[in-house]
Amino acid sequence: MATIHFNQITMSTPEHFVAALTDFGPGHSEVFGNSAERYLKVHDQGVDWADVTEGSRGIWERLEYCWLDPNRVVVTTIDSNVWGGHSGHAYTFTRRPEGMTEIDYVVVREGKNVTGRVLALILGTVGKGLLRTAFENAVTAIEARHGNTSAFRRADGHDGVGQGTTSGFTS
Repeated sequence: MATIHFNQITMSTPEHFVAALTDFGPGHSEVFGNSAERYLKVHDQGVDWADVTEGSRGIWERLEYCWLDPNRVVVTTIDSNVWGGHSGHAYTFTRRPEGMTEIDYVVVREGKNVTGRVLALILGTVGKGLLRTAFENAVTAIEARHGNTSAFRRADGHDGVGQGTTSGFTS
């Protein structure tokens, strides 16, 4: 199982980020590159939750999004061709005094089969950079939607990658 943590500062508000995360219409893949349009299917959606299938490059997962808390979005994998167990994503937004937002993003990848276990091992080691780039690209795209740009990225002054825990997924 791989647990990967990223922390980044953005000019976007938590509302901007939550709106982008939960907009499953056309253009979703332009913001979130690992979510190809051909895999995207909304099964059901309410005011503060959604049941959505997303994926790319032969990997798909059915996800339960919960954004009941306006400063946190929890995305739990409920089915997938490679991910199982505690797999999912958690985004926590903290408003900073200077008007910026700190995003704490945790990804957990637990393989449910051989392919998933190998991919989790890769993502937990040499593949972290791919996830980091995808996350940074999403932040940049959301900033661009709202005319915001930010030169300072990582809140903690280092590479933003470390070990976390799956306990952060409780909604």
